[in-house]
Amino acid sequence: MKQFIFFFFLLLIGFKALSLEVTLTQGSIKPTPIAVTDFFSNEKNIVKVGKNISMVISDNLERSGLFLPLDNKAFIQDTESLAKQPRFEDWKVIKAQHLIAGKIFKKENKISVEFRLYDVFSQKQLIGKKYETSEKNWRRVAHIISDAIFERITGEGGYFDTRIVYVAETGSKVNKQKRLAIMDQDQANHRFLTDGSYLVLTPRFSPNSQKITYMSYVNRKKPRVFIFDIETGQQEIVGEFPGMTFAPRFSPDGNKIVLSYSDPEVGNSEIYILDLATRVSRRITNSSAIDVSASFAPDGKQIVFNSDRSGRRHLYIASLDGKNVKRISRESGSYYTPVWSPRGDMIAFTKQQGGQFYIGVMETNGLNERMIAKSFHVEGPTWSPNGRYLMYFKEERTAEDGSGGESSLYSIDLTGYNERKIITPLGGSDPAWSPLMH
Repeated sequence: MKQFIFFFFLLLIGFKALSLEVTLTQGSIKPTPIAVTDFFSNEKNIVKVGKNISMVISDNLERSGLFLPLDNKAFIQDTESLAKQPRFEDWKVIKAQHLIAGKIFKKENKISVEFRLYDVFSQKQLIGKKYETSEKNWRRVAHIISDAIFERITGEGGYFDTRIVYVAETGSKVNKQKRLAIMDQDQANHRFLTDGSYLVLTPRFSPNSQKITYMSYVNRKKPRVFIFDIETGQQEIVGEFPGMTFAPRFSPDGNKIVLSYSDPEVGNSEIYILDLATRVSRRITNSSAIDVSASFAPDGKQIVFNSDRSGRRHLYIASLDGKNVKRISRESGSYYTPVWSPRGDMIAFTKQQGGQFYIGVMETNGLNERMIAKSFHVEGPTWSPNGRYLMYFKEERTAEDGSGGESSLYSIDLTGYNERKIITPLGGSDPAWSPLMH
């Protein structure tokens, strides 16, 4: 990211138009028809780049489930005349509610990309921006433009200029190789971060940087916590925790991690917060129960975790001094892997009940619990940075013996609509969504 240097400016601050109203309740959403045109250029050597940018934008918007990109074969106005002035009647005929037009040209060793978003029915420009960067960064420009369009129309933050880190899996259940892997949210630019010579588990992104923390078993008796800087490739050992029972997560400021382990002097698994600058840990929970899988609230003032202190696995919240512990889950079943939404209003979790696994969400006080995905085995939700989408991994039951097969990554809208399989070279588990890179 440090090498991606670009600048942009507003081409025109558009008139205020009606935004797409999105209600996060269960059920499907009718996608908005949108025309994404090829970015025009009269320079033959970058015409393909312009087409590729528009294709990535179209794919991003379609995958969101909120937009229906129209077939460009139906377009009446050509891109050259559109680059000068839209003929809105031509776009009304094909029932486009919004129109995206763009231009691209080469300037020395850089490309200049500009786009405009129009409301077809009000015949007004909503937003216009221009970017300059090296040609190799064309895909990131497409993601940044997608974010700007998504935010202007929906009123919510974008999530396209992000990455996913996960555990890539291959081999049999008894001898499974697990490697860290990373890719863009649209599955492009996939690469492995570790070579598979040692076991890695549960990577988690820092909320304010492109760093991840993960747990590793280089020595199976001494699990280690690492921090990996994706930009530099450097990694450091945070510490060894022989009694570790659950992976670490960053605090919102990226300066601390929360983790759980069994201190020999304590016995049972408790939750600790480790200061990354001093490497000093502080115990948060203090009970005879097993307390694990903590996640920070986005304001950094509370954690949510799961505990069996009531006899069954339930979700609890507590302040950072370990006080004000309150159980928030109320329904039947067992709850695991809670994760606080970046918006601060909801908590996602894994639930097991009646031989079935679920991905669910609830408000932070435990109200309005609802399940949005289910399978023989689903687990490990992670939030998109705008708090509208979840990713998790799913393991389907095999037909031969009824046990689980290969794990795969999936994403879903908070409404429980638009579930999509994430295509990866190998099986995948334990996904973590990065913050926005721009």
